[in-house]
Amino acid sequence: MPHVIVKLWPGQAEKKKQQLAEQITKDVRAILGYGDESVSVAFEEIPAQEWAERVYRPDIVNAPGKLYKKPGYRM
Repeated sequence: MPHVIVKLWPGQAEKKKQQLAEQITKDVRAILGYGDESVSVAFEEIPAQEWAERVYRPDIVNAPGKLYKKPGYRM
């Protein structure tokens, strides 16, 4: 049931994206208790010149109640 969308700039190798998807899946299983069959992970590549308009303003600045980790801050 959890569907995780990772938004990132283009250019990461497919192997790295696969590794990240596997790690996210492991963490979802361990922390939330869902099985592999319930977890999906997608990647949405956003060009750097579109980042502010398509990600930063709508997902970070204008949605603070949904944000659990702000950019630039360590957890």
